[in-house]
Amino acid sequence: MMATTTAPDTETSDAIPAAIDADSTKLVYLFLDVRGESTVSDIATSLGMTKLSLFSILDTLSGKGLVEGDGHEYRTTA
Repeated sequence: MMATTTAPDTETSDAIPAAIDADSTKLVYLFLDVRGESTVSDIATSLGMTKLSLFSILDTLSGKGLVEGDGHEYRTTA
C-alpha cells in the first residue's frame, strides 16, 4: 500500500500578512481577525498578555496599517 501525504494546511498562514514577523504580534492580529472589534482589556485577558505589551504590539500593527483603534478598542483593517 502506498503512503499518502497531504499538503500542510495553509489557510491560517494565508490569513497572516507577510509584514508580521513576531509570534506575539501574529497572535494579536489573528485574535482581532477572528474576534472582530475588541478592547485592550479583553485581548489581555483572553491571550494572557499585559496591557503594556499589547499597546506596543497594537502600535506596531497600526503603524503597518493592519489594525485601527482608538486606544481602547481595536479591529483589523482588512
